[in-house]
Amino acid sequence: MDIVWKGVVGGLVTALIVWASKRGNVLPGILPLAPTFAVIALLAVGAKGDPGGFRDACLAGMKTIPAYLAFLGACWLFIDKVDYRLAVAGGIAVWLVAALAIFLAPRYL
Repeated sequence: MDIVWKGVVGGLVTALIVWASKRGNVLPGILPLAPTFAVIALLAVGAKGDPGGFRDACLAGMKTIPAYLAFLGACWLFIDKVDYRLAVAGGIAVWLVAALAIFLAPRYL
């Protein structure tokens, strides 16, 4: 049952973003900043009862902010050159490279 309510919350947020996209362009861009998925992740980690693990999850989430900004920046740059679907795919590729760099670089430095 635990996974069901998490799926329902994710589905509701997705539906809200799609609904908002029919009424404008700004709100759908802002809604992903709501910590919906972070709340789900932190509740799942917090349920283990390990404060250290909870802090680790918070820190990992904070580290992904630059990768998210790289994703949005890449999408913004690509949209004038390619179809919006390719712009999003390119943004995901940039996000993946940035996220890997953020989490793997400290091991090699």
